[in-house]
Amino acid sequence: MDRMKGKVAIVTGAGSGIGRAAAIRLAAEGARVGLINKTEEDVQETRKIIEDAGGEALAFTADISVSQEYKQALEQIAEQWGQIDTLFANAGILGVVGPIEAIPDEEWDTTMTNNVKGAFTSVKYAIPYLKQNGKGSIALTSSLSGTRVFSQQGFAAYSTSKASIAAFGQMAAFELAPYNIRVNIVAPGTIETNIQGTGNQMPEMKDMKVKKVEYPDGTVPLPEGNGTSDQVANVVLFLLSDDSAHVSGSIIYVDGSESLFVG
Repeated sequence: MDRMKGKVAIVTGAGSGIGRAAAIRLAAEGARVGLINKTEEDVQETRKIIEDAGGEALAFTADISVSQEYKQALEQIAEQWGQIDTLFANAGILGVVGPIEAIPDEEWDTTMTNNVKGAFTSVKYAIPYLKQNGKGSIALTSSLSGTRVFSQQGFAAYSTSKASIAAFGQMAAFELAPYNIRVNIVAPGTIETNIQGTGNQMPEMKDMKVKKVEYPDGTVPLPEGNGTSDQVANVVLFLLSDDSAHVSGSIIYVDGSESLFVG
């Protein structure tokens, strides 16, 4: 239970879903966790869960796509604990769902800003702290959608953003390898989270002429069905811990082999 002992971990999007599950898992393994999230109530709830279990956490309300807000949170975490060792860049939204020709420019920009710029900002401003330590590990949340599966109606913005995150993570792995900083990507499939609540389905969806495929027993071949945030959190723990010391630039799919069925 001490795989993260002595380490300080940053988790963005820590207020719910995969981010909350990962933060709790990292804390249970001994990490002191800096929690960053857009909504105050949610991130404070995550902090309370960790502290009630005997862990250490600091909670900050910040928009990761706004550089100054995120930088200030990192500065306060580093000042409090003297170091930053790992980062789970997880925050993101589903964004607009609709036909490409109907997507408003500003809605496309919102998805890209939150997801792609947010991932870039998260990594960019954490790098100096990791370099200072002489080593580090970063994990980013991409998705099955946009990397292995392209059959979801109306997901052009989301899938493009998640494909961009995967490419960015692999470029970062190459660039940061000489500094002993590892970067990997976790790509969840169908996971029970609240991300659907961050989406905006357009009325034009009803007019889309895309071939539909029906899966009467769901799309996940494993008998357990859809995955959970805790299962993704276990993979994040592996990627951020020294257990994955020679793993970098990899995309780890957490999909119960779903992509073999629907891809």
